[in-house]
Amino acid sequence: MRPVRVVVGFPPGGGADILARLMCDWLQQRLGQAFIVDNRPGAATNLATEAVVRAPADGHTLLKTTTSNLLNGALYDDLKYDFVRDIAPVAGISTQPLVLAAGPELAAVRTLPQFIAHARSHPGQLNLGHFGNGTISHLAAELLKSEARIDAVLVPYRGSAPMLTDLLGGRLHAAMDNLPSAIEHLRAGRLQALAVTTPARTESLPAVSAVAETLPGYEATTVAGLGAPRGTPAEVIERLNAEVNAALADPKVKARLAELGAVALPGSPADFGRFIERESAKWARVVRSSGIKPS
Repeated sequence: MRPVRVVVGFPPGGGADILARLMCDWLQQRLGQAFIVDNRPGAATNLATEAVVRAPADGHTLLKTTTSNLLNGALYDDLKYDFVRDIAPVAGISTQPLVLAAGPELAAVRTLPQFIAHARSHPGQLNLGHFGNGTISHLAAELLKSEARIDAVLVPYRGSAPMLTDLLGGRLHAAMDNLPSAIEHLRAGRLQALAVTTPARTESLPAVSAVAETLPGYEATTVAGLGAPRGTPAEVIERLNAEVNAALADPKVKARLAELGAVALPGSPADFGRFIERESAKWARVVRSSGIKPS
């Protein structure tokens, strides 16, 4: 029996890969069908997405969808596909917050309102890091600047690791980072969590406020899900969706998501499709208003 390939646009070992393997293990056990992860990093997940768009719509090729898929349509003018049109939503897996973290240079700043007040009293003097031009970290920082009406200098990095090094070393005032990347530094007190970007607080850092508590309506989350080539039979998509939702209700899977700072995103294929369309439109507005270009 031919295995089902789940194509991931990131290298092995990262959050996208971990979630893909978690779902593959579950689906393989439940369906008695081999599921394998096919890592195809590069071009901001566009290589992986193009591979799935071109694949036969027979249920044997899936895409591990990520936040990049929701951003790329607005960031790139020469894509060979339309994500919303060409990838059929199968199931949401999870959302995950970013965290606004302050370094030792802002030791007196402990909350988001204090951060905003400090930025307003020091216009153009506060450096705010993000982990790459055109990433969700970048767009979340731009949205924060706009919603909070602050003048901060955005500093791009090539990934979270060098950004955290500068933040911990006092060469950066604050950063917008993935929660799993920063959480151990936050728990150890080396960095101060000012706010998380989910609509409500996260179980991983329950004492840390959500940005929306200060700036109502603000939300900037990473998202994980599964998609399939357009035209994949509806019965295949429905069966996969039912099994993913069963996984998200399983205590062991829920515990693993919590370890990653993620929140389950259950629902129907149509629910996930509406989520994709809504988030894609929101971030397209941010891209247009800010003039963001990918690296």
